[in-house]
Amino acid sequence: MTVTATGKRSAFRNIFIVSSGNFLEMYDFMVFGYYAKAIGHTFFPTGNEFASLMLALMTFGAGFLMRPVGALVLGAYIDRNGRRRGLLLTLALMGVGTLAIALMPGYAQIGVLAPVLILLSRLVQGLSAGVEVGGVSVYLSEIATPGRRGFYVAWQSASQQVAVMFAALVGLLLNTYLTPAQVSGDGWRIPFLIGSLMIPFLFLIRRLLEESPEFDHKAPRPTLGSLYRSVAANLSIVLAGMFTAVMTTVFFYMITAYTPTYGNSVLHLSAGGAMLVTLCVGATNFVMLPVMGSLSDRIGRRPLLIGAALAAIVTGYPALWWLVSEPSLTRLLMVELWLALVYATYNGAMIVHLTEIMPKRVRTAGFSLAYSCATAIFGGFTPALATWLIAETGDKAIPGAWLSLAAIVSLAAVLLTRKGEPA
Repeated sequence: MTVTATGKRSAFRNIFIVSSGNFLEMYDFMVFGYYAKAIGHTFFPTGNEFASLMLALMTFGAGFLMRPVGALVLGAYIDRNGRRRGLLLTLALMGVGTLAIALMPGYAQIGVLAPVLILLSRLVQGLSAGVEVGGVSVYLSEIATPGRRGFYVAWQSASQQVAVMFAALVGLLLNTYLTPAQVSGDGWRIPFLIGSLMIPFLFLIRRLLEESPEFDHKAPRPTLGSLYRSVAANLSIVLAGMFTAVMTTVFFYMITAYTPTYGNSVLHLSAGGAMLVTLCVGATNFVMLPVMGSLSDRIGRRPLLIGAALAAIVTGYPALWWLVSEPSLTRLLMVELWLALVYATYNGAMIVHLTEIMPKRVRTAGFSLAYSCATAIFGGFTPALATWLIAETGDKAIPGAWLSLAAIVSLAAVLLTRKGEPA
């Protein structure tokens, strides 16, 4: 075997290892979004179905508020102590939150303590997730071969799509073998228990992760104080990165976490059918993200970022208006696949773009802070915001306007941000 072949094998091995924990992070977030209605019934029994759903979706969103904290604290830890050690820590924290949600007694058993503990579990998950995406993306960018950085980094997002597909598949099986009443009872806990059972295996896999050579060669290691001062000195870049990531975060949670709720509760389509559509969305993204990441290596990041943002601005609301004018699973699938293509085009270039505009000294902390703030302020609350907008306006297509607004924000940021480093 040649040295080149050995190097490629090692690189793909590291891609698999580092992405495995990223899979768990996204799987946990997806199943919470998929079963928001059942979780609301279990922990927030207000007697009003809309109010219970909103409380569950707000709890889902609250986890994202901890992401900026995780980005600063854990991101600085990773920049100082290494990618490997930090990614092991984030996986452990995510596992604690997942197991707590799976086993938490409901409101009927422990009263008001139940929603409080569920909220705390979500905050722990959010703390971990705040640096998981950044840590994985930066690691992949640092082990990438010359001219392939976009392709390598795209596997961070692609691994999330595996989680979307797996969570949707579990949902399909639950809807096939359990009644709606059983799912609302304790059936919704099964996906969380499955996630908990995967934790030991994923932890063992991630322990095999090799440290990034670029980090190993970095000397001297910065102190936490100097890292925070560097982040503050580069705050304008972090803010530009945050606004650049708005479209990605809003689109992602709209087409994945919110699709089952939108299809079932808003369009009154079958729960199983909405899960099947989500499965198809995840499969499409899984294929298209590496393709678009590779394309960004060839033609540059900005053409894809600008083109996808313009497509989102023009088609966001019209696509959903066409869907709600005559709801069907076929139309839901067509619209969601179009939005998935727009998302994959943008995100395939955006994630690697974000690693390139961040200074090397604070690459993980800067990336994580930018992405986490975008998720906390815009993306994470998208399911709750979409539900509220529909209730306030009576327009079931209004989430499309939110998609277009997010694209406008990100397009402006892309146009105003300096070009990233060459791959």
